[in-house]
Amino acid sequence: MIKSLPETPALLMCMPELYEVSYVINPWMRGNLGNSSQLHAMQQWKVLYNALSPLANIHLIEQVAGSPDMVFTANAGLAREGIVAVSSFYHPERQEEEQHFRRWFAEAGYSVVDLPRETPFEGEGDALFSSDGSRLWVGYGTRTLQASHGFLRSLWDAEVVGLHLVDPRFYHLDTCFAPLDDGSLLYFPPAFDAVSLARIEEFYSPQHRIAVGEMDAVRFGCNAVNIGRTIVLNRISTELERTLFDRGFDVVQVELDEFLKAGGAAKCLVMKLTPELHPFRAASIEGQGS
Repeated sequence: MIKSLPETPALLMCMPELYEVSYVINPWMRGNLGNSSQLHAMQQWKVLYNALSPLANIHLIEQVAGSPDMVFTANAGLAREGIVAVSSFYHPERQEEEQHFRRWFAEAGYSVVDLPRETPFEGEGDALFSSDGSRLWVGYGTRTLQASHGFLRSLWDAEVVGLHLVDPRFYHLDTCFAPLDDGSLLYFPPAFDAVSLARIEEFYSPQHRIAVGEMDAVRFGCNAVNIGRTIVLNRISTELERTLFDRGFDVVQVELDEFLKAGGAAKCLVMKLTPELHPFRAASIEGQGS
């Protein structure tokens, strides 16, 4: 049974007006340097926005010149209970984004927390709460460092559990791991080491684990936005679609291949906000801001 949501979720997105692949900081960018289409990216992003807007209050942050990856707002930080831990990016290419996200969060009324530069942390890209909020899963090994976990433990009343990412293609946790609202998990097992898989299997019973195959994994099938009964994600196989449908989900597929060139898809383009700080609907995509 899919749990009903107590309030309308709030999400942060960034229109890809300046999106491009202009540097290489992950395996997906190799071969795609200068090979992206801003026009196609904008078209695909608007389809994603339109799929999510009936389900959530969407707020926009304006993209800044020189920060093409700013569209991947999942990496802006991690928010809960009016507190946001702002990302401290591993790669210098993305560090310019931090001040813009920090300003947006402060103006929105968040208590803003900065993690030390020496302990890189990349927000919801690597930190995802279980559906009941009792556990914070934090990926580490490529971008976010394990040293950040202690700092995160001090912010919220949740058990922090580290998951070691071992496949460089899945360099962020949200590319291979998605806790769903019915208490189940969508994940790609080969992305984790044996200890991490044991931690996952201890928390999620076999009937609550949805293992994704290689074909769906490389299409970022785990990089899903789940709101209640609806799952919005990139194109997936008929088999995975049927599995999710049989579990009671409405599956909405959106072509996001332009963003795959930079190593992102649906969840990468969305950050969950603290709903109580965003009681009113954001401006339409004809405008910017909240």
